[in-house]
Amino acid sequence: MSTKEHLKGRGAQQNTPNKFLQHLYETREDFLEFCRLEGEEIESNTTQYIPIFPKTIVNKVTSPDVGMTFSLNPYQGCEHGCIYCYARNTHEYWGYSAGLDFERRILVKKSAPELLEVKLKSKNWKATTIVLSGNTDCYQPAEQKFGLTRKCLEVFLKYRHPVGIITKNAWILKDLDILKELNQYGLIGVNISVTSLSENTRRILEPRTASIQKRLKTIKVLSENNIPVNAMLAPMIPGINSHELLPLAKTVSDNGALSFGLTVVRLNGAIGQIFTDWIQKTMPDRADKVLHQIQDCHGGSLNDSRFGTRTKGEGKIAEQIHEMAQLARKKYFADRVFPKLNHDLHESYKTGQMKLF
Repeated sequence: MSTKEHLKGRGAQQNTPNKFLQHLYETREDFLEFCRLEGEEIESNTTQYIPIFPKTIVNKVTSPDVGMTFSLNPYQGCEHGCIYCYARNTHEYWGYSAGLDFERRILVKKSAPELLEVKLKSKNWKATTIVLSGNTDCYQPAEQKFGLTRKCLEVFLKYRHPVGIITKNAWILKDLDILKELNQYGLIGVNISVTSLSENTRRILEPRTASIQKRLKTIKVLSENNIPVNAMLAPMIPGINSHELLPLAKTVSDNGALSFGLTVVRLNGAIGQIFTDWIQKTMPDRADKVLHQIQDCHGGSLNDSRFGTRTKGEGKIAEQIHEMAQLARKKYFADRVFPKLNHDLHESYKTGQMKLF
């Protein structure tokens, strides 16, 4: 594969250098040419599942922009391959690249359910909604192999503890039975990510995710079962999907979503290089325009690290996006409220069963 060809089935088209490592691995043009002439693969594109052994599983979220206090990630890295994903940078903490490594080397925390149970039984723990997953998708393809998300949901149900879910995969419906049980006690809220109504856009932006129709069906099925759903119309990327905001909001509303959220894309850390390389290969005709519009939302940079503004953006383009969002909420969600989850039951279930006295 030459450096200008598009690697199908993946979002990132390269492995960016890891800022924490002293040495760099560089694939040179002469090596690529040698592999082509010899008919050899440069590297395997197969996903690897690598077990890791954390001591804890519940993470405190300190960012005021994220909208959660605690998160739980059964998997690190994500095979979905969304090109804009802010979580890519966290793969560098494990010694990997934020690029292709993030999609092809999935770290699996097999002890997640047991570690969660220890946390929920702790005398010092007070019920606070824990979100699956604040970093990488808990229903990515690895879930079909390991089933860690379902096992964690079983723990949440056992201890009557509130849990939120963020996903863009229809595989969540395989757990509809346990979601319905959790909902009987007001313990579950689901966030389904829908970034475009165009399947062509979805394929190149989020190559290994569920189709748009499957995601909309997921919202509908969950809503029909009275499970509260918030649609994440995020990120909004000027020149790619920002023009779809109003029809997106109407469509998720028509399928039963109670609310929606959004962010303006920011390309922090290595993601700026990964995204730039990707758009030059997938959308060369509008690459410069899109990159300039993203920069316009962040004071001339692809990234803004300031709390309070980094996910909202600034400037005229960002203002137009938020004005459309206000209009969409008034037009399609005026009479809807996403409920607060129940935090009152857990204390009585810390031993795994209801206290009598």
